[in-house]
Amino acid sequence: MELAQLLSRVDHTLLTQTATWPEIRQLCDDGLRCGCASVCIPPSYVKQAVGYLAGQLPVCTVIGFPNGYSTTAVKCCEAADAVANGAAEIDMVINLGWVKDGRWDALLSEIQAVRDACHGNVLKVIIETCLLTEAEKIRLCEIVSQSGADYIKTSTGFAGGGATRADVALLKQHIAPHLKIKAAGGIATLQDGADFLALGADRLGTSRIVKAVKEL
Repeated sequence: MELAQLLSRVDHTLLTQTATWPEIRQLCDDGLRCGCASVCIPPSYVKQAVGYLAGQLPVCTVIGFPNGYSTTAVKCCEAADAVANGAAEIDMVINLGWVKDGRWDALLSEIQAVRDACHGNVLKVIIETCLLTEAEKIRLCEIVSQSGADYIKTSTGFAGGGATRADVALLKQHIAPHLKIKAAGGIATLQDGADFLALGADRLGTSRIVKAVKEL
């Protein structure tokens, strides 16, 4: 895979708790220079980044992040606020407790409610694969496929594990044809990125791919 094609699938990401505006601005500059799919940043910086980028690169942000146990109303408010501030893509975290409780209908309803709050903008659903059994991953493929979301996303990167090749292959096997996969967490090298795309991922959530390119 050509380097430019790989970079065009990257959501260039900075979600650390201490992220500053100069760091976000540099992320935007690097994402723009490298032809990334988007920059993925904290909600508090969305409006500033959208103004800075002036339509040259989509801004993605996170909802219910990283733990996913905010109420549905809070997640919808966060999503609507992010969209109002100019976010083009929303990555939401599901309620993992509801997964463990088997509350599948509640999970589906929540994703659909957040989807509606996105007003047609891209929605990615983070399922935190490192905390799930294989059966739970498969069931969530069905739920997210039914929800109207655009992507199923492996991980926040904040739960002790990230995307694995086995998980991406499993998701690809069980999602509906219209649903896309975002692999995130632990994607460190250009080879990692190429491997995940070859296994069926459409997007890569990472900061280290661009860093690796800058070091070439």
